[in-house]
Amino acid sequence: MHEDGNDGTGGGTAPVAPRCVDQEFLALERELTVLLRRARANQGEMAREVHPDLEPAAYGLLIRLDEQGAQRATDLAAYIGVGKATMSRQLRALEDLGLIAREPDPADGRAWLVTLTGEGRGRVGQVREARRARYVSQLAHWDRREVAELARLLHELNGIAEK
Repeated sequence: MHEDGNDGTGGGTAPVAPRCVDQEFLALERELTVLLRRARANQGEMAREVHPDLEPAAYGLLIRLDEQGAQRATDLAAYIGVGKATMSRQLRALEDLGLIAREPDPADGRAWLVTLTGEGRGRVGQVREARRARYVSQLAHWDRREVAELARLLHELNGIAEK
């Protein structure tokens, strides 16, 4: 007999439905899966809008630099959740595209800070503004309080995921 209770002859029992209390979490999983799949696709589109040769994963680095300003590579790696070698490769690619620059850290002469170049800041700004305009258009029928509540809940969920 198989682990699922089916004897392999096709006459086994149907899968047991999850308990009612799990329905909300199954719905959450389903909707997050769709959201994340679409977010990955959107991230690729936005990366190409910044620069045709930009890797989708590097787009998040540009957003972080745009929002937080100069950062050490080690801090960026920790925030994104990648190793030093991966971060170094991504930063080198961004530097080659003229989107970031490295400058000595005034607090520690041995370290470097990564910043957006003027070109990088301009391109990221254009893409972010276009994305915000799409959100406004797509959610025009929503009440602003609903948009704020969605943002609050996603912020809370992201905070839990960081722990």
